[in-house]
Amino acid sequence: MQTTKSLTLDDLTSFCVRRGFFFPSGRIYGGLRGFYDYGPLGAELRKEVLDDWWYYFIRQREDIVSIHGCVITHPKTWEASGHIEAFYDYLVTCSKCGKNYRADHLLEDIGIQVSTLTAEALSSLINEKGIKCPECEGELSTPTPFNLMFTTYIGPKRDKLNEAYLRPETAQLIFTNFRDVYYTMGMKLPFGIAQIGEVFRNEISPRGFLFRLREFTQMEIEYFVNPNKLDECPLFEEIASLTVQLLPAELQEKSVDTPVRITLQEAWEKGLIHSKWHAYWIGESLRWLTRIGIDLEKIRVREHMKTELAHYALQTFDIEYYFPFMGWKEIEGISNRGSYDLKRHQEFSGRSMAIEDGDELVIPYVIEPSFGLERILLALITDAFKVIQGRPVLSLNAGVAPIKVAVFPIVDKPEFTRKAREIYKFVKKHFTAIYEEKGTIGKRYYEADEIGVPVAVTIDGLTLEEDTVTIRFRDTRKQIRVSVKELTQTLTKILQG
Repeated sequence: MQTTKSLTLDDLTSFCVRRGFFFPSGRIYGGLRGFYDYGPLGAELRKEVLDDWWYYFIRQREDIVSIHGCVITHPKTWEASGHIEAFYDYLVTCSKCGKNYRADHLLEDIGIQVSTLTAEALSSLINEKGIKCPECEGELSTPTPFNLMFTTYIGPKRDKLNEAYLRPETAQLIFTNFRDVYYTMGMKLPFGIAQIGEVFRNEISPRGFLFRLREFTQMEIEYFVNPNKLDECPLFEEIASLTVQLLPAELQEKSVDTPVRITLQEAWEKGLIHSKWHAYWIGESLRWLTRIGIDLEKIRVREHMKTELAHYALQTFDIEYYFPFMGWKEIEGISNRGSYDLKRHQEFSGRSMAIEDGDELVIPYVIEPSFGLERILLALITDAFKVIQGRPVLSLNAGVAPIKVAVFPIVDKPEFTRKAREIYKFVKKHFTAIYEEKGTIGKRYYEADEIGVPVAVTIDGLTLEEDTVTIRFRDTRKQIRVSVKELTQTLTKILQG
């Protein structure tokens, strides 16, 4: 394995499969592109990250509640949202071998970032650069729009009347349930509704391991604000002094790719971020990413240019992480969606989406932090992968590490394994833990380090004499000795930082 600087995507994919984080879905049949199953360690890591997100953004707050919407909902939802009309990428097909490609990906592969996604612009660039089929050098067709929603059918008849869709995002379920949540929970503006759930996008060319999948998990918040009070944010001071690497649209339009280091207070004052509530949610999202262990120095906040701005958005920022094998890539989007969605659902349903805010009747604006779980996990693992003293170590934050504690007898002898088993059963009641007695103690340490276990508890000769154990730290290799009676308390302190 290599250091993070020279880490390749193949290295990381191989590591994650070998150590049981992720497996290609249907691997025994050759796999299915764009689908990955979580292995035992991946499932634990997934749960840790989701639980922490849920605690940070919902449980500890007073202004956010949650829902859990259906994967399949009324088809009218996607007509109102614009997904049926506008949710597409551009497809090109090889005239020789018949393979399909996403047009902008072919351009990105030769270092051209496409800011205007139209058939004409893509076709012109493909012809200008002489791009052929990567497989057989055949001629490519004219780019045509391809809708990314998976189609299914409700009931026994497979006809247009019974056609439905697997949801391509979780946000619309929040909008369609908006008034019910508002009234049943007695909410008052500003407030948010959050949701975690599976979404499905029929990607033309899924790639990048976990980065571009056909089935993945979103963690989304729709935060509703009176449109006349976008700068009345009592929480703004919590994040105002946070320095970010900001890449405004105006710099990108001048072909500048170097972000400016600026506080969120300054970014709002200079009009780079148009409202305090938008700036707040950028800051709060970054605070959570650092909380789970992602290095803020590898994060930049990039504004969407007008040519790439979604049809519903007034202003959008991507939280991008620098992957050594892919460059800057989005792991979260934070958009000011205005009142687009609520007004569209009001129009298509005939039901009012206006609510009271004091003496006003308003259709709220929406600030949307939208996290892609698998992309965040990919960033987490990439960020945590290190080589210490010549050996691979997954230096995960203890708060989200899939296994918190390893318990090892120093040697494989009955008096040691018996005591170690006793301590393991006790520890496992409080923390996710593993036990191993085979192999040298050094080899067991290294294997635990490789899967990100923060600490190892070792049962040795002094344990039998004094009822004490050694706690070894993953990243420093240092050790301390504690009483078995104080073990749970000590581990809790260590794992909580």
